[in-house]
Amino acid sequence: MASGRGRGEDDDRIVSYGDATLVRSDLAILRGPYYLNDRLIHFFFTHLELECDEGEDILLVPPSLAFLIAHFPGPSSSLADVVAPLALSRRKLVLFPVNDNPDVTLAEGGSHWSLLVCHVPFRLFVHHDSSGRLNSPHARHLFHSLNPFFISPQDFRYIEGPTPTQTNGYDCGLYVMAIARCVCQWYYQGKNKAPDDDKENWFAVLSDQLNANKVHELRGELLSLVLSLMTETESKK
Repeated sequence: MASGRGRGEDDDRIVSYGDATLVRSDLAILRGPYYLNDRLIHFFFTHLELECDEGEDILLVPPSLAFLIAHFPGPSSSLADVVAPLALSRRKLVLFPVNDNPDVTLAEGGSHWSLLVCHVPFRLFVHHDSSGRLNSPHARHLFHSLNPFFISPQDFRYIEGPTPTQTNGYDCGLYVMAIARCVCQWYYQGKNKAPDDDKENWFAVLSDQLNANKVHELRGELLSLVLSLMTETESKK
């Protein structure tokens, strides 16, 4: 897969957005086509949370934290201290990026992203993978790491959700972003519908709204957002 995850010399910070930070090499990744790194997914998740503005209902977990939970080296009692601030049982939707990095000592390792969505009221974890079930073992591992921290964990199920298939080897991170946005929009629209409207799950929305072309357009959209924020930052200096 094409990769653009490293940082070179003079890779200065270009944007700070919430608790997400981008550096100059991230622009080259977006202009790509390159595999998206942790910073860009964290940046988009931060943007999406602000865009949705659903209070505590929706939580988009940064890639680094999702990876830490899945590969936590200490006892479960110590992991509880990491998970507790997320207040998982108070949420409606929690979205976790999943990476296939098998080496916890390798920063920004791995070569494939997918998305694990937890709908707390449905007692359901849904894994969306644009390469079939390539990341299923990693998503299941994260599910088992998280499950004990919910109320009545025995009631939660894990399933593989329908997902548009990527047509190249580098857009998996864009699929994670696009699916996350669809899920959040589905939730927001459902909250504003009459109680008898059909809002069982977001699968139909993914089928109707996402395809390879739409996902590819997100790369340009994200680049435009970053450049706009850079301009805004420069104007304030």
